[in-house]
Amino acid sequence: MAAAKPDSKPFFSLESYHVSEELGFILPDPLEELPPYYQPWMDIALRVPELVHSHELRFHINKMPQLSSQFLLKHRELRLAHLALSVMTMGYTWQEGENDTVEMLPHNLAVPYWEVSQRLGLPPILTHSDAVLANWRKKDPEGPFDMENLELLLSLPGGDSTQGFFLVTLLVELAAVTALRNIPTVINGVRVGDTETVARALEDISQSIQDMKDKLKLMQVYVEPSVFYGIMRIYLSGWRDNPSMPNGLVYEGVQAEPMEYSGGSAAQSSLLHCFDELLGVKHEAKSGAFLTRMRDYMPPAHKLLIQDISLQSSLKSFVQQQASERLNQAFQHCVENLLALRSYHINVVSRFITVPAARARQLRNQSLELEAEMISRAPTALEERGTGGSGIMTFLKTVRDQTKDTLLPETDK
Repeated sequence: MAAAKPDSKPFFSLESYHVSEELGFILPDPLEELPPYYQPWMDIALRVPELVHSHELRFHINKMPQLSSQFLLKHRELRLAHLALSVMTMGYTWQEGENDTVEMLPHNLAVPYWEVSQRLGLPPILTHSDAVLANWRKKDPEGPFDMENLELLLSLPGGDSTQGFFLVTLLVELAAVTALRNIPTVINGVRVGDTETVARALEDISQSIQDMKDKLKLMQVYVEPSVFYGIMRIYLSGWRDNPSMPNGLVYEGVQAEPMEYSGGSAAQSSLLHCFDELLGVKHEAKSGAFLTRMRDYMPPAHKLLIQDISLQSSLKSFVQQQASERLNQAFQHCVENLLALRSYHINVVSRFITVPAARARQLRNQSLELEAEMISRAPTALEERGTGGSGIMTFLKTVRDQTKDTLLPETDK
């Protein structure tokens, strides 16, 4: 074991960051019901897809009673309330598609939504932490954590594809648990100069990242691209960097001026942010600014974990200073697998956004709406953009290329 100067910092642990040993960033055992006082919220939230389809959701929300958030006392209650209010908000805003959006969220929805959001440290819009991390239940509580035994608590239009999209993303999060558990091992190993421990932990992280890619492949099985693009995607879209809502959204009773929030995005998952900070992946100004902004859409404890990982001693420098082929290979494989995951994500985006967008343009140009009405009615404003507001393919390719820059330089054997 190569000698290194020990670091005197205290032991690094995940304990204070609300990270579960078994589930990582996933909220363990989400509540399925709110206290009875909040039943009017749940009655509507559970019916969002059907009420959007019948064009009645706005009507039902407008006559919903004004409820106080003060009786929500526990963290899981707040998370379910935020999920329910988020699903209602997305359905309310986009009920009639991109051409008949609203300028104001009504008081009876906006005020409690704002209050719950403030208490959780989350924005008042549907986030990855709502739709994925806190939106699941096992059909059989004693059964496996897999697609056949999972279902969503609350959904959005898009049927089985919506369920598939969120649950596959949940399984990607689950596949990362081993990697998350090993991040403190790497940090503490670097501090004391324990080359072998760091190498073993990086090998586990590398395998975990590969497992994430394998789970992501399930998108092809459980999500229909035309449904994702033509129906579901608009309900993940926000009111920032979105031509359909250039002025943002007024939250009635909160403030008179409209507010702008980004829609859901894979960049709101804390996983890749943690890996980037651990491995020393550096992002250029534009992509880096977007990724940093997405951290404001994460639970505060998870955002703090990312920041604290970024403050640790450079892992890459440690690897380069040690005369350990195993350590070098372990680090290199981590970066290579992260690169492969990001490359595969680009393929997924191409399949679910770029190709359907091209088909939609073709159909509109040829007036062939009957051939694929679902795709041709998809929002034109989102053809080149992600739901988070980024120019999606340029952004993803830039982030992938910056990951590649983290690889260790080739050395002569």
